[in-house]
Amino acid sequence: MSKDAASKPSSDLPHVMLFTDGACSGNPGPGGWAFILRHPASGKERESSGGEPDTTNNRMELMAVIKGLEALTRKSRVELWSDSQYVLKGLKEWMVGWKAKGWRTAGKAAVKNVDLWKDLDELKSKHQITFHWVRGHDNHPENERCDQLAVEARDRAAAGA
Repeated sequence: MSKDAASKPSSDLPHVMLFTDGACSGNPGPGGWAFILRHPASGKERESSGGEPDTTNNRMELMAVIKGLEALTRKSRVELWSDSQYVLKGLKEWMVGWKAKGWRTAGKAAVKNVDLWKDLDELKSKHQITFHWVRGHDNHPENERCDQLAVEARDRAAAGA
């Protein structure tokens, strides 16, 4: 990246909105993740989802954010919308301490889902992210759509598709 690109003010970065959700039947059990990536300036939007046959809800919530951030092709100002306090608090509050303690919790236990948290840490460093909590199943249109896509992906994973 050139010096000019690295020193661009944040207002010059593309602005995107990332809506995410995860779903799991049983915990562990078959699960699905989904995201909607919206580019307000152009009106373009992208949806994606996927699933795993044996996973947890927290892993699917994390995967939704990872896959959404991986879909970005350049540094962006990202508004992340999620109904997962686990994901949002992890990104905003807990991850700094976990890293400082060698990916251990305050109680010295290994951080669960550390592989995904490390992926998120790398992706987070590439973007300017702001965090928004959405109450799940509360008629938030994008959260409801992500939930629908994640449930469909979970059902496909459960069926072995």
